[in-house]
Amino acid sequence: MKEKKIPSICIAVFPIIILIVCLLGGIKFLGSGPHIPILTTSIITVIIAMKLLNFSWQELEEGIVNSIKNSMGAILILMVVGTVIGTWIASGVVPTMIYYGLQIIAPKFLLICALLVCSIVSLTIGSSWTTVATVGIAFMGIGVSMGIPMPVIAGAIISGSYFGDKMSPLSDTTNLAPAVAGCTLYEHVKHMVYTTTPSYIISLILFGILGIRYGSNPTNGDSIKTLAEGLVSSFNITPVLLIVPCIVILLVVLKVPALLSLFAGSALGGIFAMIYQNATLAEVVDYLHYGFVSETGNATIDELLSRGGLDSMMWTVSLILCAMMFAGILEKTGMIETITNSMFKFTKSVGSLVLTTVISAIVVNLVTGEQYLSIVVPGTMYRNLYNEKGLHMKNLSRSLEDAGTLTSALIPWNGCGAFMIATLGLAPWTYVPYCFLNLINPIVSVIYGYTGITMEKAYDAADNKNRSKNKAEQVS
Repeated sequence: MKEKKIPSICIAVFPIIILIVCLLGGIKFLGSGPHIPILTTSIITVIIAMKLLNFSWQELEEGIVNSIKNSMGAILILMVVGTVIGTWIASGVVPTMIYYGLQIIAPKFLLICALLVCSIVSLTIGSSWTTVATVGIAFMGIGVSMGIPMPVIAGAIISGSYFGDKMSPLSDTTNLAPAVAGCTLYEHVKHMVYTTTPSYIISLILFGILGIRYGSNPTNGDSIKTLAEGLVSSFNITPVLLIVPCIVILLVVLKVPALLSLFAGSALGGIFAMIYQNATLAEVVDYLHYGFVSETGNATIDELLSRGGLDSMMWTVSLILCAMMFAGILEKTGMIETITNSMFKFTKSVGSLVLTTVISAIVVNLVTGEQYLSIVVPGTMYRNLYNEKGLHMKNLSRSLEDAGTLTSALIPWNGCGAFMIATLGLAPWTYVPYCFLNLINPIVSVIYGYTGITMEKAYDAADNKNRSKNKAEQVS
C-alpha cells in the first residue's frame, strides 16, 4: 500500500469549490435539487483522494459508512416526525391548535407570539426539533391562515426554537460545547446570556415590525373567519385533542428519548383520529405512510393540511445521506483538519480568534452537514489558542454555540436545516433571511471578540508564558 499523503490546503479546498459550483449550476441553471450536485462532488472527491492522496476505495467507503452511522439518529427522528404530522392532522390535533390560535392571537402579534412560545417550550424541553414538530407546526398553520408568508413565520419559529436549544441545560449541544471547551455547564450558560440577550431583543423588535407589516391587512379578519369555519366543518374541534402534544412535551421533559416520545405522539395521533374523526385503522396506516390529504374544498386549508407521512421525509433523508457521504470522505482524508489548521494564521488577536472560531464552525456546518462536528472540530482545534491568550474556556464554548448550533438550521443539507425544511414545508434558503436570532448571534459574538466585551480572562497571557517556561524548565 502506498503511504497516505496529508492533503494540502489547495487539495482540501478544491472539493469545496467544486461543491459550490455544482450547487449553483444544478439549482440555479438546471433547476435540480441539491442531491445530484452533492453526489457528483463526492465522486470527484473520491477520485482526488484515490489518485492524489493514495487512499483506497475500501478506506473511503469506511469513512462514508461511519459518517452515515453518525447521522442515523437524526434520520430516524425525521422519519418518525413525518408519521407524527400525518396522524396529528388526521386526528384534528393540528387543526385544533390552528383554530384556537386564530381565535386568541391577533395577526399583528403572531410572529412575536411564535418567537416567545417556541422559546419557552424549547427552553423547557431542550430540543429545537421537538418544538418545531409540535407547536412550530401549529404556528405555521396559524400564520399561513392569517396571510403571513411561510418563510417569515418559519424565521420566528426557528429563532425561538434555537434560543432554547442553545440556552437550555437540557439541550445536548448546550452540554457538548462546555465539555469540548473545558468549562462547566453553569459557566457556559451564564456566559451565553451576554451575546444571546441583545440578539434576542433585536430579533423581537424585527419580528414586531414584520408583524405590524403583515398583520395589518384589513382582509385578514374575513379570511380568518372563513378558515375557522372551514376547520370546524371538516374536523371535530375539541380542546381534548391538545392532550396529545402536551403528553409529548411532558415525555421530553421527563427525559424520555426524543425518538420514543415522537413514537408515542404518532401512536396517540392515530388513536385520537379513530376516536374523534371516525378514521378506520386502515386509514390511520395510510396517514402514517403517505400523510393526510385534505379535501375540504377550501384551497387554503387543503394546501395547508395535505401533509405528513413517512414518504414525505424521503427527499430529506436522501439529501442527508448524500451530504454525509461527502462529509465522510472529507473527514477520512483529513481535508477538514487541513482547512481548520490553515486558519490558525488569522488568530493574531482575541477578535480574530473569535472570528476564526465562528467561521470554522460555519464552514464545518456547511461542509459536513453535522451540527455536533461544528462544535467538536473547532473546539478541539482552538482550545490551546484560547489558553495561550489567557482566555477563559467559556469564551470558546460560547463562540461554538453562537455559530455552530445556530447556523446549522440555515443550511439545507445539514441535518438540522433539512429537518426544518421538511417539517415546516419550506423551500430551501427562502426562510434564512428571517431567522434573525440565528443570523445576528454569531455577528454579536464576533463584535464582542474585537471589542473585548465580556471576553473574560482566565489569567494574563504573560503569566501563561511564564507558566509554560517554568514547566519546560522543570521538565528539563
